Amino acid sequence: MTQTDKPLVTKEELLERAKKPAADAMRLHPFYRGKIQTALRASVRSIDDFAIWYTPGVAAPCRAIAKEPDLVYEYTSKWNTVAVISDGTRVLGLGDIGPKAGLPVMEGKALLFKYLGGVDCVPIMLDTKDPDKIIDTVLTLQPSFGGINLEDISQPKCFRILDTLRERAEIPVWHDDQQGTASVTLAGLINAAKIVGKKLEDMKIVFVGSGASNVACSRLIFAYGADPGKCLMVDSKGILGKHRKDLALRKAEYVQKWRLCQITNDEEREGGIAEALKGADAVIALSKPGPGTIKPEWVRAMAKDAIVFAAANPIPEIWPWEAKEAGAAVVATGRSDFPNQVNNSLGFPGIFRGALDVRARTITDEMAIAASESLAAMAEEQGLDPEHILPTMDDWEVFPREAAAVAMKAIEQGIATVPCTYEEELERASTIIKQARDMTQLLMDEGFIPAPPEEE
Repeated sequence: MTQTDKPLVTKEELLERAKKPAADAMRLHPFYRGKIQTALRASVRSIDDFAIWYTPGVAAPCRAIAKEPDLVYEYTSKWNTVAVISDGTRVLGLGDIGPKAGLPVMEGKALLFKYLGGVDCVPIMLDTKDPDKIIDTVLTLQPSFGGINLEDISQPKCFRILDTLRERAEIPVWHDDQQGTASVTLAGLINAAKIVGKKLEDMKIVFVGSGASNVACSRLIFAYGADPGKCLMVDSKGILGKHRKDLALRKAEYVQKWRLCQITNDEEREGGIAEALKGADAVIALSKPGPGTIKPEWVRAMAKDAIVFAAANPIPEIWPWEAKEAGAAVVATGRSDFPNQVNNSLGFPGIFRGALDVRARTITDEMAIAASESLAAMAEEQGLDPEHILPTMDDWEVFPREAAAVAMKAIEQGIATVPCTYEEELERASTIIKQARDMTQLLMDEGFIPAPPEEE
């Protein structure tokens, strides 16, 4: 059967397919009762080994670390362990559902860290919404971890939390909703622009949603060459600009939004999403889950060969088939069950792998952009088309390549502690990630991870 002979999938079938992950999740979460567990790294040949791994033998490495603190990276698992920390105030598009309800997401994050990046990860939910307490808690926990991944923390406090921790922590602190989403979005936009034959610096880009994700997306995209003055940001009250007196009155609280009011929207447009999208070359939506947040008629009013990234979870702002019917040339979502998944899962495992391996003190925007370029380059090597602007998570080689690109940028910026070459990091990251995948497969083969039950 040729490509043109394939039977058409109906909208009803696509909608049913979109519902299946949620149904499977409700069936399998109680079956497994969690997605991660502790596994040993060291051998236990006999009970006698306990004297090495615990008392009395463990006192020797403890004394060595007390004399030379950096040996903690050599003698413990700190070198490869991160904490994913959240207060559950902005979970996936579900909003403020609290720390207990947010735990399944953080466990899922830990699973992806291990399987895609070979990184050990501990999910930690905090029963506080106080940004100062969150900051203090992270700083108190940092001796145990090689890095911190902040997750699903509401704005505007997420900006202050991240900025403060990046300044004060001795280990990399990263907010994946900001930097992770931005790095993958930039990669997708680089290739989408190539497909439609437009230059980034000439494009009118509309960012629908002005939360943590899109603030960071705009920052990286502007740093890469897009002209802020040609671009528009839209929040729940309309287009950002110098006319927004509500934000002017609260600019000390909404520092990032007010900054964007000053540098975007040279045309001084007012209105909502519909007005912002008129004549736009691209829309990057990270806002209220749909469908219906972006309407097909608004896409029809965009420029020829428009790019639509509808990345809200769990439901995109507009269904991809609706956007295509309205004339969009390239459509992406945040979901793995549609083409062109623009999801931070393509970014954070490889980025953290590289940062941990060279023991970077922080993760800079330049390191995130290096990951973006690596992602975009791999997709281009595979062959770009309107339904393939990024690699997928099945392309496991993308993660070691990202790691090597990030590591080289950290070394170039002088923030890495462990020097290496690109080839050395590529080989090291590949080995660690393969071990994680092989171990998971072995546990499945041996029945220690049981096969899921059949659907009823």
